[in-house]
Amino acid sequence: MEKVYIGIDISKDSLDVAIHGVKNLMHTSNDPTGIQKVIRLAHKRDAAMVCFEATGGFEMPLYMALSEAGVNVAPVNPRQIRDFARSMGKLAKTDTIDARVIAHFASAATELKSRPIAKTQEIKDVVTRRTQLIEMITMESNRLRRCHPQLKAGIEAHLAWLEQQLDEIDSELRNLIDKDPACREKDSLLQSTPGVGPTTAAALVAQLPELGTLNRRQIAALVGVAPLNRDSGLSRGKRMVWGGRARVRAALYMAALVSTRFNPVIRNYYERLLTAGKAKKVALTACMHKLLTILNAMLKHHTTWSNSYSPTPSAGHCF
Repeated sequence: MEKVYIGIDISKDSLDVAIHGVKNLMHTSNDPTGIQKVIRLAHKRDAAMVCFEATGGFEMPLYMALSEAGVNVAPVNPRQIRDFARSMGKLAKTDTIDARVIAHFASAATELKSRPIAKTQEIKDVVTRRTQLIEMITMESNRLRRCHPQLKAGIEAHLAWLEQQLDEIDSELRNLIDKDPACREKDSLLQSTPGVGPTTAAALVAQLPELGTLNRRQIAALVGVAPLNRDSGLSRGKRMVWGGRARVRAALYMAALVSTRFNPVIRNYYERLLTAGKAKKVALTACMHKLLTILNAMLKHHTTWSNSYSPTPSAGHCF
């Protein structure tokens, strides 16, 4: 019996669903009703794989529901889909075309494996809210520095309220992680790494559930920290990172930045790159990649940070 591969193009409000080799498509809403339709289709056709792009958040309800329903599911970096489309001569981009291309990609990608997701949506929502509060605190702090004296008291009161909300969100986030054994284990393993503290660990648990389930190349591509070639003929362009999950990269950036001071492995790696003449931005991006690779291996093998990663004890600093 021929295997069935399903591709889904996801937007905020809708899902366009294609089966490789089948002309008709299904268009449905990106809500619980529409998601159930996709699950029923996957079960009815005994889908070998359901594939979609990691769109930065819109895919998460569908991703979780498919995983809980036991459907083989695999998110991929959008850049991989576009490159695959170009290789097939498909330069146009519409929701319908994208769904068919994703389904075709799923059937052709021999290394594509199912990546079930943990039940982390509630944690993800809290992490998102925490990010929003941080952004509002930053904006109000900037306004306070240049506001008219008559407005100062109001802004200070708002800042105090925002800080209180941030404390409450941090407590709620910690409680959610502690209640889930799988999330608690991941959080503990991640925080054993010098440079990775509660904020980074929570962001990785919530927004990168694939961590520990993929190989180093796959996880780097999914996050968007794998440098990709931009070559054509004899021309050699700069290798650049793109696509992937911006919020995960932001968390990794801060962790890598702290690690260049307090994590011996990352610090030594960073200093070697600078000595070799690499720009600081390039060296820091390489450190993000290396840190992600180490964290992925730690979760895959359920090991804490040890002398196999670090030759000296942790300095105890983290973000």
